[in-house]
Amino acid sequence: MHRSRLVPWLPPLALMGVIFLFSAQPGLDSGLGWIDHVGRKLVHFGEYALLCFLWWRALAASTNPRRAVLLALVLASSYAVTDEYHQTFVEGRHGSPVDWLIDAAGAATAALWLRSRARAPA
Repeated sequence: MHRSRLVPWLPPLALMGVIFLFSAQPGLDSGLGWIDHVGRKLVHFGEYALLCFLWWRALAASTNPRRAVLLALVLASSYAVTDEYHQTFVEGRHGSPVDWLIDAAGAATAALWLRSRARAPA
């Protein structure tokens, strides 16, 4: 595969690597109580919205934009499941269905935004 064809795939894969590295940390608590808790949830929402967008951008080069949105949502949401599972093996962390829902909501928000953009007149 030509190097220029790999370029769109690198950002989502790199973000997945960053997510994996942060998930491998035993604890990310700053000690700020609910501010820390809410802040981390917002970051999760945002990072999975970004992951969905990056997958869409990579996939849109090889399939129609509508299908790319669906595939990007499935990939980001599925990775969120594996991330929560991964955390069950990290001391001081735990996987949570609620955290997966937050991650999936971020990905779904990005997917809905991408779909609405595709329908908007140019």
